[in-house]
Amino acid sequence: MTTTPSDVDVVLPCLNEAGALPWVLERIPPGWRALVVDNGSTDGSAEVARAYGATVVPEPRRGFGAACHAGLTAAAADVVCFCDCDASLDPSLLVPFVREVREGGADLVLGRRRPQGRGAWPAHARAGNLALARMLRRRTGLRLHDLGPLRAARREPLLALGLTDRRSGYPLQMVVRAADAGWRIAEYDVPYLPRTGASKVTGTWRGTWQAVRDMSRVLADGRAG
Repeated sequence: MTTTPSDVDVVLPCLNEAGALPWVLERIPPGWRALVVDNGSTDGSAEVARAYGATVVPEPRRGFGAACHAGLTAAAADVVCFCDCDASLDPSLLVPFVREVREGGADLVLGRRRPQGRGAWPAHARAGNLALARMLRRRTGLRLHDLGPLRAARREPLLALGLTDRRSGYPLQMVVRAADAGWRIAEYDVPYLPRTGASKVTGTWRGTWQAVRDMSRVLADGRAG
């Protein structure tokens, strides 16, 4: 499959990731556009992103969902991907995701993280993800294993889902609303590497369970569907 520069935008929510950005941006597939959403960085992340050819989207409102949605809104490509920019996930892995979406095999493709090496996925973060996957299964019937950040879908249908969460619940709300809308959802195994720097969400038990609470609210919210 070949792409043109307008085919794919990759949304990269960013909060103080200057150390990881070069590794990530060097792995954006040729012809794709990197949208680094600066969520209030103080370490020069925006300058690093621009130096590596990325488009920087400022989003002063803190929150993972706020950054992701700002990127989605700023995107112009038919297909939009999402990836963390902490060097835990290689954005070049999104190529088959995009192919699946463009060829009509799935409407939303998610990456199932497979940890590589010690420290790639702390036990508390993995436990929180497992709990959410089980709750999602009860809510939607989807037998997914992960709610990770690596994903791809078409931009216009994503916007039509009307996503409202601006915290850690954003990735889950996307899946719940997509499932309720009858989307075909696929899951691909992807290697998950130890991140560069400290996690802002799941680096501690407290952060993990805050994320679980955010996502649990999404599942309990009647508007999630």
